[in-house]
Amino acid sequence: MPAKKDTGEGMNVDIKLVRDLAGILDKAGLSEIEVEDGDRKIKVSRGGGAMMTAPVAPVAAPAAAPAPAPASAPAAAAEAPAAEDHAGAQKSPMVGTAYLAPEPGAADFVSVGDKVAVGDTLLIVEAMKVMNPIAAESAGTVKSILVENGQPVEFDQPLVVIA
Repeated sequence: MPAKKDTGEGMNVDIKLVRDLAGILDKAGLSEIEVEDGDRKIKVSRGGGAMMTAPVAPVAAPAAAPAPAPASAPAAAAEAPAAEDHAGAQKSPMVGTAYLAPEPGAADFVSVGDKVAVGDTLLIVEAMKVMNPIAAESAGTVKSILVENGQPVEFDQPLVVIA
């Protein structure tokens, strides 16, 4: 089962399922979707931008679910209105931490002014200890990089502007 990641809390999370649910949210214009399978419930929500998983049994779990990213939520909310003005921005497909270089001390994947082709790696978003390369969806010139190295990012947050 390579698509499942052990969170260390006794619950296996099917990452592909979470990504599929996020895709359904996007296509259907929903703000939240939840599936239940036996003793496991997975909820993906666009409201706070966080992907959440919670056990079914505890009643207080939905209130506690946003706890993994409380420090980044106010910062991301403050940045969102300013970032929405960026036409051509490549957006984050997930919640995680953005890294501009493949490893500490290495050169960034791209810099402002660089020409990129479709599929070129722009940065990495780490989510649940998995490094996810974010590839350019369009060719052009990098006009601005809207995130800092090591910055927490939210789902659908603009990352890089390509024109």
